[in-house]
Amino acid sequence: MKLGVMYRLIAYVVLILAASVALLFVRGEVMVALLTGFITGCAIPIIDAVIQNWKYLRIVVACVRYYRTQVRISVSYLFRIERGGKYLLVRGGRYPNQFQPIGGVYKFHDSARPIFRSWKVETDDLIPIDISSKDDLRIRVEGRHLLRFFQWFESGKNREIGPNRELYEELIEPHLPPEKFLYTANDFLERRVEKIGFSNFANSRELLIADVYELVPTIDQAVELDGLATHASGEGNLIWATADEIRRRGAKPGRTQNYQISSTSRWTI
Repeated sequence: MKLGVMYRLIAYVVLILAASVALLFVRGEVMVALLTGFITGCAIPIIDAVIQNWKYLRIVVACVRYYRTQVRISVSYLFRIERGGKYLLVRGGRYPNQFQPIGGVYKFHDSARPIFRSWKVETDDLIPIDISSKDDLRIRVEGRHLLRFFQWFESGKNREIGPNRELYEELIEPHLPPEKFLYTANDFLERRVEKIGFSNFANSRELLIADVYELVPTIDQAVELDGLATHASGEGNLIWATADEIRRRGAKPGRTQNYQISSTSRWTI
């Protein structure tokens, strides 16, 4: 939410409160009707702004509620790759018994470090820091900076923009002919901003943000993807899962569960 929008909302709220107080003291029908109409007129843009900026308002509330509390933030991107009613999932590199959508955590650039220092951002250490996880947008920051962080992220500055890095590393390079995937088309589906809650895993408040993309293959690329179905099984590094299997986290009625499917996988169906 832009500051200008926020200031206008505050002004509308102040005017509504003033008009409501005035209603307590006026008696004429004309004045009552005018004040009532004025309150209604001010309420409409407020309601509209709340609907359009709900995710921002949730962040604003969180800024106040967790003002001095450390909040873990993880910002990632996920791919929906669907063929014939099944969704392609990859074995987790850090969680070998779990399958999840192809994707990963966005990276921030060195140019972001001065901004992060001003917010006293701390690197999250739940995932070991190595070559793969270095500069991940998996951080901890006091709640008072959440809105600034969210606005910074949405600006696209000082950070990785495209989602193709993990697509190449997790799927194309190890499983597909790279020469047929030199260019990939991706549809942006949605940005999920989960409600801040307490994470037992992180032992702290946690905010999860995820961009969901859909791979739009060419005819040749679709043929290659369809060919993966003959090799994908719970014993390998890829599986094709139905929406029901994803909702059940990998459980199949009447069958032994040999692997789990991540909870975030449901965001891609």
